[in-house]
Amino acid sequence: MKTINLNLEVWRQNINQDGYFELYKANNISVDMSFLEMLDVVNENLIASKKDPIAFESDCREGICGACSLVINGIPHGKEKGVTVCQLHMRSFTNGETITIEPFRAKSFTVIKDLVVDRSSFDRILQQGGYISAKTGTTIDANSILIQKEESEEAFNAAACIGCGACVAACKNSSAMLFVAAKISHLSIMPQGKIERETRVRQLIQTMDQEGFGSCTNTLECEAVCPKEISTNFISRLNLEYIKTI
Repeated sequence: MKTINLNLEVWRQNINQDGYFELYKANNISVDMSFLEMLDVVNENLIASKKDPIAFESDCREGICGACSLVINGIPHGKEKGVTVCQLHMRSFTNGETITIEPFRAKSFTVIKDLVVDRSSFDRILQQGGYISAKTGTTIDANSILIQKEESEEAFNAAACIGCGACVAACKNSSAMLFVAAKISHLSIMPQGKIERETRVRQLIQTMDQEGFGSCTNTLECEAVCPKEISTNFISRLNLEYIKTI
């Protein structure tokens, strides 16, 4: 089994306090481990030494939930394209490498502890219209509504967004436009979501602004780091949906 030794510069911070980088050694790390499994090993050693473990989030560890959001060497979710941190394996790194690990940094993502941030602002945005009121019924009832293949595929592509916040972390303006655009698009494309399409786009955008997210200036950094490779074309759709309400 091939192993590597690493130097980790990890951001440590308690809520409402100044943070700092602390250096840790991660020795004899299997290259087949995921990045989170590597952090688990580091934390086991810290706990054994009666030291405070590094706080970080995880849930499914299958690239579905988006909880494992970290900035690795300056890139949200790391350098591998189209993967979350829990899908990033240590074979992507070299022996003796120094890895910098930080939380997502944005005004709307307050640091709770170390690498854990509060992303409840996303929840508050969705509460303002990220749903449909139509009863979808059983599978048979749903299939009675004919939908063009192109439309269903586009809706599925937008619905792939897991709400991790990498788009916000990568954007120089901390914009949440890609996240909001994906949520608005996948609902407005499908016939069941067209009922609230006008109120939805107004309320989600208004709440996004109230939560302190910045504006979009089309640098496309959000698309570059999105683990689900959501296209910025959905931002164009969002803008079109919003113009229709004016």
